[in-house]
Amino acid sequence: MRRTIGIFAVALAAGVFPAAAQNYPARPVRVIVTFPAGTATDIVARIVAQKLTELWGQNVIADNRGGAGGSIGSAIAARSVPDGYTLMINSNAHAANPSMYAKLPYDTFKDFTDIAGLTGTPNVMVVNPGSKVKTIGEFLADAKARPGKVNFASAGVGSGTHLNLEKFKLAAHIDVVHVPYKGSPEVITDLIGGRIDYFFCPLSAGLPFVRDGKLRGIAVTSAKRSSLIPNLPTVAESGVPGFEFLLWFGLWGPAGLPPGIVGKIQNDVVRALGSPDVRERLAAVANDPLEVKPKDFAKFVHQETADTTRIIKAAGIQPQ
Repeated sequence: MRRTIGIFAVALAAGVFPAAAQNYPARPVRVIVTFPAGTATDIVARIVAQKLTELWGQNVIADNRGGAGGSIGSAIAARSVPDGYTLMINSNAHAANPSMYAKLPYDTFKDFTDIAGLTGTPNVMVVNPGSKVKTIGEFLADAKARPGKVNFASAGVGSGTHLNLEKFKLAAHIDVVHVPYKGSPEVITDLIGGRIDYFFCPLSAGLPFVRDGKLRGIAVTSAKRSSLIPNLPTVAESGVPGFEFLLWFGLWGPAGLPPGIVGKIQNDVVRALGSPDVRERLAAVANDPLEVKPKDFAKFVHQETADTTRIIKAAGIQPQ
């Protein structure tokens, strides 16, 4: 009898999920954005949400639930009903939080469905235009000639700019002084004023200053050169082979999301990211579609979490 019930349940599910996927979405979809309005995560989320609204004929509503490095919004998403009507857009904070926080109100790997990667944006190493340093090679020479004396800023302990710096230190085998600030704008002000030496600045924030000559760009942290500043080399091609660091964004749902609905969302996300108008809007904020296929996104998240854990432990960053 139990076996018969099990077969019936499987058959029922096989019939229901495709039908649900075909009709999905039949009402507005809420997308929890794990950082406040105006942040990089929010900007990407709203571009994607607007395009999905067009494709689905249903409102896709961005719901900002910032705080605690994205973990407050993540907890809400993890507890939501797995029907496809509550999704989550987060950054690589999702991969960092298991090591950054001593206790999270969710399990990063058990409580979510990894749906798709969205976009990625590099940082750019910048210096004051009066600096003698113009290349990564010259920077490395400076850092190795003055171990423990070169100042390198970040937007705060545990921020993407800090993790970028720590990963770079490990890859380049250098010892520099980490100077944490409260955010990128404060670092840029002091860099222009000559009060700090170096900074891995988010490209979207730093590019206007590089173009205006207020900062000098040294290299970008992506694997390939940025189309927005193609004359600037990558860190990898400038003396630190294989180095890459991206601020990336992805889409998740709660655990147990029906496969048919997951597949529907994945297909439409690919369509959205491939549309010329979306690519143009993303390029304007220094983002490119993440080169990770939806079927590989879960593996990508695991790899990023492992790499971030390695960096945090090596840097001695204490969980909050």
